[in-house]
Amino acid sequence: MPLIIPDKLPAGDLLQKENIFVMHDAAAIKQDIRPLRILMVNLMPDKAATETQLARVLANSPLQVELTLLRMGTHESKNVLEEYLDTFYKTFDEIKGQRFDGMILTGAPVETLSFEEVDYWEELCQIFKYSKTNVYSSMYICWGAQAGLYYHFGIDKYPMDEKMFGVFEHKVTRAHSPLLRGFDDVFWAPHSRYTQTLKSDIVFHPEIRILAESEEAGPHILATDNGRQIFIIGHQEYDRETLGLEYYRDVRQGGPVSVPKNYFKDDQPGKDVVVRWRGHASMLFANWLNYYVYQETPYDLTQL
Repeated sequence: MPLIIPDKLPAGDLLQKENIFVMHDAAAIKQDIRPLRILMVNLMPDKAATETQLARVLANSPLQVELTLLRMGTHESKNVLEEYLDTFYKTFDEIKGQRFDGMILTGAPVETLSFEEVDYWEELCQIFKYSKTNVYSSMYICWGAQAGLYYHFGIDKYPMDEKMFGVFEHKVTRAHSPLLRGFDDVFWAPHSRYTQTLKSDIVFHPEIRILAESEEAGPHILATDNGRQIFIIGHQEYDRETLGLEYYRDVRQGGPVSVPKNYFKDDQPGKDVVVRWRGHASMLFANWLNYYVYQETPYDLTQL
């Protein structure tokens, strides 16, 4: 089944060239089926890149998914034309009367700030509150996961001595979880962050389960018992080139730069990228859509 995206969204052409099944609004409306309504709150500066990354993993499912893209109305985006945002994105005021089967909140390059210092924090808190009653299952990614843990449970983040940067080995700690159905005991996932969430803080909240973790990168996949809130500390959605582009950007900017671990062959920049995470990333998002959204959300969203 296809991923439904806004008409003329640039990511659509790229996805179709990659043989990913997408359908535009005009065609989808003719089908007698209700797609899953997923709200993507995109906080990343490069909106198009993040849209494409998440579209790839969401499209790898037999379920029909309709994306609504949301931006922060209280934040001025410096890397995206206002025309692009006006064409493809909604603001919270425009959707706050609607309900969604699922929501994805992306990461954001603001992790060195305290949460309250982020210029759109108040608006984001409104979205967090809204999601409790208007979204069935929410998935929070990287800084978005840290922000969600802080808002919902008071769990803070802490600076690290050096950047967690690369692709790291993780182990499944709760194999019976439907979210990890089909996962190997050990799998890989990308990380790129300067802050961490401590396991010692999480264990004081028995309503949160650690489903997968890494000896080096720490807690990775967390979920509440009812599956209404899922936190991914890391970037399962990253493309082959994402960490490399970030590395070379940092090199151009000067200063100390770490080579992303386990990313380039033999850890040598310039050599081929070793993609170790794509299969489990697709499985993670497909499992979320199926077991935590499609199987649980009422057909009539007014019954949410």
